[in-house]
Amino acid sequence: MSLDEIKPVDDLTAKLYLPYMGNKKNLLRFLPIAIGLYQQGRVEGCRVIEASESIPFAATWNVSTLPTDITCCRMQFNRDPDLTYEIIMGSSEFINFLIELYDNYRRSHTTDFSKNFYRRLLQVENIYR
Repeated sequence: MSLDEIKPVDDLTAKLYLPYMGNKKNLLRFLPIAIGLYQQGRVEGCRVIEASESIPFAATWNVSTLPTDITCCRMQFNRDPDLTYEIIMGSSEFINFLIELYDNYRRSHTTDFSKNFYRRLLQVENIYR
């Protein structure tokens, strides 16, 4: 399913997440779409690599109903089981990453997560501590 086909959730559902969205007021207009994507439990895209070919990925996650629930996201790159990674975080935090993914898609027509998401996924910040 294309991101253009995602159905936004109703206002009541989106309002549940508002207290958890932080200072990203300019991106809050994408919250209903991001929650709609979250409810799909899956997205496919390509990790853009500078000066190289993009790497396809499939991300799947458990869907919960509350912003305070935990989401486990599993990403597999290049359809290779050896390139599978998992990350666990609060659902509202994961939806923030989906907002960024949708904003990136809207601007560049590329379905990819943010650098911050990949840092968390690959635990890059723990390497430099």
